Amino acid sequence: MNDTPDPAVVARRIAERREQLGLGEEALAHRASMAPRYLRCLLEAGPSFDPGGFVRIAAALDSTPEELVSGRADAPPGQGGPGPRPRLLDLTEQECWQLVGDHGIGRIALPVEPGPVVLPVNYVVDRGSFAYRTGEHGAASPEEGAAVSFQVDHIDEYLGRGWSVLALGPAHYVDDPVELERLAGLPGAAPWAGGDRPRWVRIRPEEVSGRQLVTG
Repeated sequence: MNDTPDPAVVARRIAERREQLGLGEEALAHRASMAPRYLRCLLEAGPSFDPGGFVRIAAALDSTPEELVSGRADAPPGQGGPGPRPRLLDLTEQECWQLVGDHGIGRIALPVEPGPVVLPVNYVVDRGSFAYRTGEHGAASPEEGAAVSFQVDHIDEYLGRGWSVLALGPAHYVDDPVELERLAGLPGAAPWAGGDRPRWVRIRPEEVSGRQLVTG
């Protein structure tokens, strides 16, 4: 458990969980075998004020202390809610490339029927382009020359901050053996999904844009 959890963040998670279960504050206090006034005091002070009492609260919510302090490890982004005084700032193209780094996980959006499909892939950045591996006829295999979009983002759950970068451009397959060997040696080139993924797809963006969410 975090040694210094933010009492306000923990109290918000407890309130959200309580509402999910349809429990009022007094009902939660009764389940946790404590007076409602003491429950409010504990929520204001934080888990370190009474670790045993906090364990009882977690049990009353069919949860764990770790989940209430840090959130679900497998939960989708955005569980923590917005930070104080959020603002969206536009990023320059240079800032976008700096944020996406030399490799990571992104999402490729493909124009297929009956509607666009968005799939996660692990990418490498190579000479002003994004590249990723896919199967011969895999779900992430675009038509040669198809106009696609590629998105990379990051969210800081605790601070309510983050950024998102969007690249637009055509997708082409890499066929040159020298290029294929070089791409395979780049950091992050191994496909996370495993299996036989011999085809490299390169997206050389015609447009790169991004936004950053800041708080405070």
